[in-house]
Amino acid sequence: MSLNAQRSSGKESRASGGRQLLIAAVDRRFELAVSVPLMLEWEAVLKRPEILRAARGEPGDTDVVLDQLAAVSVPVDLHFLWRSRSRHPDDDMVLETAINGRADVIVTFNVRHLAAVAVYFDVAVQLPGAVLRRL
Repeated sequence: MSLNAQRSSGKESRASGGRQLLIAAVDRRFELAVSVPLMLEWEAVLKRPEILRAARGEPGDTDVVLDQLAAVSVPVDLHFLWRSRSRHPDDDMVLETAINGRADVIVTFNVRHLAAVAVYFDVAVQLPGAVLRRL
């Protein structure tokens, strides 16, 4: 992973902010709450061919990153399920992890969908760049 934080096109700067936040998590600058379903979703997304091409990586690289994240994450058991709260099932999975893990903030590029639901649970929803500035 590169710490290069170029300010260019939207996709590159978004990826850079997300990358820097993952590095901050590995450096234990904040606690990262993760459930098994959320980790499996990350794996599926990160191994998509278009994501691997954009990252210039291989599936094995993804496994290394996920292993590092798992090693520093706080595991969250899902005692309460909050399904059908949002329009997208993957958003519900993120929300469930945050609520059960008693998270202060959900960090996502999908602020619009999650913020409308997270407000009911008193969980902030922010972009990676906003969270990086707070660190």
